[in-house]
Amino acid sequence: MLKESLQNLIKNQSKVELYPEEYDFVINNGLTNSDTEVVKIDGKSRFHDAYMERSNKETEEFLGEENANFLNEPITYFKEHMNEFLYMESKWFTLIGIDAISFEVDDLFKTYDVMLGLKIQKKYSSKLRDYFTEHSEDPEEPVDLMFDAQEGIWNINFSLHTLPGFREDMTVAEAYQLVYSFIFSFVQTI
Repeated sequence: MLKESLQNLIKNQSKVELYPEEYDFVINNGLTNSDTEVVKIDGKSRFHDAYMERSNKETEEFLGEENANFLNEPITYFKEHMNEFLYMESKWFTLIGIDAISFEVDDLFKTYDVMLGLKIQKKYSSKLRDYFTEHSEDPEEPVDLMFDAQEGIWNINFSLHTLPGFREDMTVAEAYQLVYSFIFSFVQTI
């Protein structure tokens, strides 16, 4: 899946700019050709063109569409606005099979929670669960996995603090990049 997605991305391009994860994958898997210049760019701008909206957690009432400036907000914004969640769609998510990522703070435990849908086959159930267990900073912290057969998608819920590299002082952009890198690594392994 990942290999085909990246081949399609660089096909018929004279020059393509890739973020570190994609660049390394393309180079390490020999997906380049003499007709395409592949350039590695800084990952800080990855989600600048993403669609983002804030909504009320209880009612799902739309509170506002955000632009790239919101990515600079600290994640503590969501502890100050406990009633809100952020929903984000990005072309980079599509590349690895993610439909969207939502982010909020849990009302009870005050943890940063991530919810996403990952389009991979049901047969990867044990690999997905094992990946979270093996690469988690807190293997005792559960990851909720539920396969939706109608959509062909894994609904995945987990706490951000379980990912290696988590910091309480992260920005929204850094948090989303951390989640993206984690899922990218998983998709790369399967």
